[in-house]
Amino acid sequence: MHSRFHWITFDLNGILPDGWQQEVLQVAADADFRDFPRTPVLSREAPEVSHISRGRVHAHDVRHRLPWVYQSYRRLFLELAAEAAEQNVLPARDDRYGVVLNVQRGTQMRFECHVDSNPLTGLLFCTDHAGGGELVFAQDAAASSIEDVERDCSVVRPAAGHLIFFDARQHPHYARPLTEKLGMRVVAVMNYYTEACPESTRPRELNRHLYGDELTARRRATGQWVAAIVALPRTVSPSYSTAAWPAATPRASLANWISRLPSLTTAVQW
Repeated sequence: MHSRFHWITFDLNGILPDGWQQEVLQVAADADFRDFPRTPVLSREAPEVSHISRGRVHAHDVRHRLPWVYQSYRRLFLELAAEAAEQNVLPARDDRYGVVLNVQRGTQMRFECHVDSNPLTGLLFCTDHAGGGELVFAQDAAASSIEDVERDCSVVRPAAGHLIFFDARQHPHYARPLTEKLGMRVVAVMNYYTEACPESTRPRELNRHLYGDELTARRRATGQWVAAIVALPRTVSPSYSTAAWPAATPRASLANWISRLPSLTTAVQW
């Protein structure tokens, strides 16, 4: 028998930084609001739904504009995640999907019906709402639309300052629209991994969908390194002098040589 959905809640209102909620709301107001295409592999939307309107503050903006959220994701929240999971828990090595803000504004936005690929998700609710904005989890793993989810579900109502942890790999879920025309729902979403389900299990299709073709990005970045290095004076420094490179060395050969250097291909933030 499939287990009923459950979650663990921590009330952090007494330990979050002073003014944290207002700071988050200011950043959320600048979110990337648009119609996002349905997510490959993980989406559980009905077939006729191709896009879902919502907002997102991407991971690099969270890290730079809300550094305490990023640091808590890797420290305090990580400790609580391990306590909730009763096992060792790891944050994402790739900062692009470690922690982001999901934002809904008005009554037309909601969050996509989907399942998770990571074994533990953390959500820090940043806003309260008189109505709407609930997170709804299906008990039926086969649910494939919001109507299916709503037939037999668990409902989590947002409470600002509450951090919840759950495993929703087998529980399709979505966030309901708000009922307030001027309302804004903000939640910090965190991906965590375990030894049994490491980060390497994250679907490649998901990263291609969110960030573009990884191989193309690597080649583009490597090309930028090549151009920068070739342009350096031959006497930049003794350790990096280009004097040892034959003047007649074709740039294509140089690019092939550089592309094989791990220090250059991994130092770039893809």
